[in-house]
Amino acid sequence: MKVVLASKNQHKLVEMRDILSAQGVEVVLESDAGVDVEVEETGATFEENSLLKARAVMEAAGLPAIADDSGLSVDALNGAPGVYSARYGGEGLDDAGRYRLLLENMRGQLDRRCRFVSVITLCMPNGDVISARGECPGALAYAPQGENGFGYDPVFFVPEKKKTFAQLTPEEKNAISHRGKALEAFQEKLAAYLAEKG
Repeated sequence: MKVVLASKNQHKLVEMRDILSAQGVEVVLESDAGVDVEVEETGATFEENSLLKARAVMEAAGLPAIADDSGLSVDALNGAPGVYSARYGGEGLDDAGRYRLLLENMRGQLDRRCRFVSVITLCMPNGDVISARGECPGALAYAPQGENGFGYDPVFFVPEKKKTFAQLTPEEKNAISHRGKALEAFQEKLAAYLAEKG
């Protein structure tokens, strides 16, 4: 089955391909399907935004489309940056700018609990929708560490690994990450769906 990834993020493409290829699912970029969709993420939850993106790309491409909406939710900031993780601090900030702003906003805060959340949604042209959520608990580091990953990975500390996401290998990260967990749950739902459709 060929599905279009509702994202221009190469990191997400690699992660999705790594995990979904085992299901016989070929994941392609929007550009490979001849579409370029800008979706306004107006949802209040990761679930809503994931569905908005997948549905828009599915309608444009006429093919099944998969979207991931994910972000970092910090307890002491009432769940912020949350659905605004990629836009935290407004336009003009890069990944490092966003996590530096987050660290600044957490200055003096002892409760560092946070979680990465990922919601994956597949929209089929026949109207069927498959969705799954994954979470990875952690703690906000006091300073960035590590060179791997992207986004908030350098400041997301995993206590049992004693490392940030950016210090883990891609394999280590996929085994415990929010997206890895969401994709695992999604794979099970997809396998059941495909079996049912025969």
